[in-house]
Amino acid sequence: MPDAQAQALAELVARRRQVVEMIVMEGNRRRCASNPKVHADIDAVVAVLRAQLAKLDGDIGGVVRSSPLWRVTEDLLRSVPGIGSVTARTLIAELPELGQLDRRKLAALVGVAPINRDSGQQRGHRAIAGGRTSLRNALFMATLVAVRRNTVLKAHYDALVARGRPKKVAIIACIRRLLGILNAIVRTKTPWLPA
Repeated sequence: MPDAQAQALAELVARRRQVVEMIVMEGNRRRCASNPKVHADIDAVVAVLRAQLAKLDGDIGGVVRSSPLWRVTEDLLRSVPGIGSVTARTLIAELPELGQLDRRKLAALVGVAPINRDSGQQRGHRAIAGGRTSLRNALFMATLVAVRRNTVLKAHYDALVARGRPKKVAIIACIRRLLGILNAIVRTKTPWLPA
């Protein structure tokens, strides 16, 4: 069981994700509405949600900075191109196993491990399934940035696409590679060294 501080951080990160989802939903509702009064009402709700999001970001940052171990882990994670504060804090809160398990087990926990869809003589294609969806979503967005800014992941992505892999499959493979890199960085406590 996580201690009280880890549970508080996980709840704050989950609440932040919920507030972001509500901001997106309100934005979608605003695009569908044509009445100016409805627009004003939605804008007021979005302003409140954005203020709450800023407060949550401050609270999450305060909790992470209050723990020396989390502060060091966040600095290590943020040393990797493509990993920002939101992704680093999400990893700290939702993947405490980072740095303790091997890359295959971590990929299964996150839900980016390829799973066979075989039955008897039939051989299905491999697909990802299960895992921690919110963490997978955060890593997906971080990987989209990383394949542009991180030379290691960019080379891996380009090689996969050149071999004919679909772009989404290449992104998932890059998530697994990024997860392995982050795991090694946290385990060895060595920041990212640019090539």
